[in-house]
Amino acid sequence: MSIAVIGAGKWGQALHFAISRDTSCMITSRTFKDIPNFVPLEQALKAEYLIFALPAQVVRSWLSEHFSFNGQKILVAAKGIEQDSGAFLNEIFAQFIPSENLSFLSGPSFAAEVMQGLPTAVVINSTNETLAIEFTSFFPKFIKTYTSSDVIGAEVCGAYKNVLAIASGICDGLKLGNNARASLIARGLVEMHRFGKFFGAKDETFLGLSGAGDLFLTASSTLSRNYRVGLFLAQGKTLDAILAELGEVAEGVFTSNAVRDLSKQHLIYTPIAREIALILKGKNPQVSVRDLLDS
Repeated sequence: MSIAVIGAGKWGQALHFAISRDTSCMITSRTFKDIPNFVPLEQALKAEYLIFALPAQVVRSWLSEHFSFNGQKILVAAKGIEQDSGAFLNEIFAQFIPSENLSFLSGPSFAAEVMQGLPTAVVINSTNETLAIEFTSFFPKFIKTYTSSDVIGAEVCGAYKNVLAIASGICDGLKLGNNARASLIARGLVEMHRFGKFFGAKDETFLGLSGAGDLFLTASSTLSRNYRVGLFLAQGKTLDAILAELGEVAEGVFTSNAVRDLSKQHLIYTPIAREIALILKGKNPQVSVRDLLDS
């Protein structure tokens, strides 16, 4: 048995740290990182189990350029919707890998806290229950793992919560108060559920770790880069300046556009996501607040 993490950003390193507690695990990335068990990509791709921790927007091009399926079992640890096409990650991966070899990670899990070995709970989502159980066995005891077959539900929650985290950051940055933030997150959960149900997600997913759990975490802490994007937007900083300052990918920036386009295409009512997409294009956040209150 061999395991490799593809992608050595903060999340990839956190997963590598966790898996390595009890199991030998390799890690690789585009550029060399001084990490134990860092290996060249060619060696990592020979592993039986691969954990993908790549930014959602580069997944398609990366798979096209680097990946050849040889029976590997995959855990996708990315969260997002492809901006240009509106494709979910399971749809992209399915073009390269059979669905029975695919699983998807979800749930509230900040990389910084995983790196500290703090208690965490996640969900392995797959249409192949045996595969999901196999991946749960690799996680250390401080990470409680559950399994689910609701792949699309997990995907919608993992992507949409980043958009709502930007909204929550804006709310706090504008000092609108605790009432406003609680209302925003609650209505955001309803909006996320409405969007996910259209694509076939299960109701219970939105009330569990993948939905409410990940949303509450991401929309309420400065450890969330998407929440910080919202805070900085409320302070009047430009999006380019914010992203340069973060130095990391904030998936909600791209996903907000994908959600807006999919919602328009399918006539799904998603007012919060719509306003976030407009704010990211330059709309005054204070005007968006008024428009949300009037909608």
